Amino acid sequence: MVLVITGKDKGKKGKVRVTHPKDRMILVEGVNFIKKHSRAKKQARQAGIIDLEAPVRVANVMLLCAKCNQPTRIGFTSLDDGKKVRICRTCQEVID
Repeated sequence: MVLVITGKDKGKKGKVRVTHPKDRMILVEGVNFIKKHSRAKKQARQAGIIDLEAPVRVANVMLLCAKCNQPTRIGFTSLDDGKKVRICRTCQEVID
């Protein structure tokens, strides 16, 4: 879950559906709707104005911690078995 921190959808929360790491974009459920005009192609698609979700820049969202339910920055630490994990900076809870 992420929280949008800038833009027209500021304050909205949503689940990440798709990531595009090369472009540094993510597709968030229920955020950043755009209107697209489309023609009818045979009978497979309806003509008219369609609402679509557009990708959002990664810099414009913050991860929500599952434990404290607050937007947080991510830190890294090593466990006793040597595995590197992500942690919440506010409550020090392991994320993932």
